[in-house]
Amino acid sequence: MAAEDCEMPMAPESEMSEEEIEREAEGFKEQGNAFYIKKDYSEAFNFYTKAIDACPKNASYYGNRAATLMMLNRHREALEDAQQAVRMDDMFVKGYLREGKCHLSLGNGMAASRSFQRVLELEPDNTQAPPELKHAKAVLEYERMAEIDFEKRDFRKCVFCMDRALEYAPACHRFKILKAECLALLGRYPEAQSVASDILRMDSTNGDALYVRGLCLYYEDCIEKAVQFFVQALRMAPDHEKARLACRNAKALKAKKEEGNNAFKDGNYEAAYDLYSEALTIDPNNIKTNAKLYCNRGTVGSKLKKLEQAIEDCTNAIKLDETYIKAYLRRAQCYLDTEQYEEAVRDYEKVYQTEKTKEHKHLLKTAQLELKKSKRKDYYKILGVDKNATDDEIKKAYRKRALMHHPDRHSGASPEMQKEEEKKFKEVGEAFTVLSDPKKKARYDSGQDLDEEGMNMGDFDANNIFKAFFGGPGGYSFEASGPGNFFFQFG
Repeated sequence: MAAEDCEMPMAPESEMSEEEIEREAEGFKEQGNAFYIKKDYSEAFNFYTKAIDACPKNASYYGNRAATLMMLNRHREALEDAQQAVRMDDMFVKGYLREGKCHLSLGNGMAASRSFQRVLELEPDNTQAPPELKHAKAVLEYERMAEIDFEKRDFRKCVFCMDRALEYAPACHRFKILKAECLALLGRYPEAQSVASDILRMDSTNGDALYVRGLCLYYEDCIEKAVQFFVQALRMAPDHEKARLACRNAKALKAKKEEGNNAFKDGNYEAAYDLYSEALTIDPNNIKTNAKLYCNRGTVGSKLKKLEQAIEDCTNAIKLDETYIKAYLRRAQCYLDTEQYEEAVRDYEKVYQTEKTKEHKHLLKTAQLELKKSKRKDYYKILGVDKNATDDEIKKAYRKRALMHHPDRHSGASPEMQKEEEKKFKEVGEAFTVLSDPKKKARYDSGQDLDEEGMNMGDFDANNIFKAFFGGPGGYSFEASGPGNFFFQFG
């Protein structure tokens, strides 16, 4: 057989001695240190891991990897390494420092305090532990204050406390969730959504973050989507009471609002009013939905001629949502219907400033015209007739009011009374002059000035109108039939 065809036996690999393994592990550690100094923490982590794999009973390797994980913001893993380091060496000061810092970053103020106290027991002159211990106590105090503020529903102060606590505990999901929940309750939904989304990117199964996402959608009146998040939160955390309550409220609110809408569409306004009122009691924190419910109830109130109540409901809707155009429009119409023209103009101006549409411009001009008309004498009110009164109704009204206020009828009254009745008599004649003339009436109804085109209302004589109406001179007289009693007699 040829020599080249012969297989030569391989020499067995020699096993590394313990000393060589330790030397190799130290080499990995030194490489890790070099990358750590360069701030290449991912590579540093890889080499510290190799050192641990080679020599898993060396506390300093776990301590070094813990420091690297902290720089990578992987604080939970860093905590595990730091705890492993001090289990191996209960005199390892750096290990306790890193354990304390991890606890602090994760918001565990009490555990952090214990770690820093241990550092001071081992090394009373240590300069790093005292300020960290102070930070841990500050976190505990902010957490305590936040719990009290949340119970008081002082959500703004609660957010402040959580912001201060997160300066020392940036990796604490619990603090972030509480802050996000308060932001949602304050109506700052984009901020709350952002905090919850950041947590879900790191932990998609976080029930608290899912609950906050649902809460934001719920408060933005996206109730169906909100229910989906609440259900998902309950899958991840079946005992999540807040998610359970919010889910129940969301379903109840949706159902009651739909019942009210259906009753309104059917023309059953009394039932719709009651259903919207019931819906408003379900969750006072749901600002956006409650604003719509108030506006809906205001619409129903206007249908039921409860105009003052309708105005109050629209005002409540606007208090909850200052950008709610529909509520301004509804309230403005109610103001017009109750002849509160200045208030109507103010609301329409607000609407037109926000949305400059032709329709809104027309509504504003109409309200401004009504306001202008309201500052003139109301001839319809003076005669006591409706704005749609017929010619015959206007004549009958003039006859009645002219006789009622004629100066001769009040000749025996005090000078003050005579003067007042004379003024009213003149106004009655003025009103009749305008409303009995189709051209003048049309101009008056359209809000135009009657003094234009020669229609000077100061040129007429009320007595001449009276005489012309009742048939000329000698056609009437007032005679006393007893003290204070007069009757009108035709000649």
